[in-house]
Amino acid sequence: MYQFSYADIQTDSVADAKDRERQLLTRSIDLLTTASSVGVDSMEAIEALHFTNRVWTSFVEDLGNPENALPKELRANLISIGLWLLREAEEVRQGRSDNFEGLIEVSQIIRDGIQ
Repeated sequence: MYQFSYADIQTDSVADAKDRERQLLTRSIDLLTTASSVGVDSMEAIEALHFTNRVWTSFVEDLGNPENALPKELRANLISIGLWLLREAEEVRQGRSDNFEGLIEVSQIIRDGIQ
């Protein structure tokens, strides 16, 4: 029979959550990279922008939750970054921008900062 302490389970949960966040960001980056190479008007771009929008909408909602354990200032900064990513993705979707590189770079920085 397995016995785990609450602290072990909580630590595993946090580590699992961070791993899932990194995986989601990596998937978003991969989709955006493909979209960048095939063009703004491609199905790949639609898929990449839609996926990125879902990821960052979810992140922003979670960061806005008062029960989120991250420090308040860090949460506020990440929300600001997330809102920028969402706005920039919408600009690309609307054909007013082709800034896939900005979306990719910022997403990579956030992904690489998750520890």
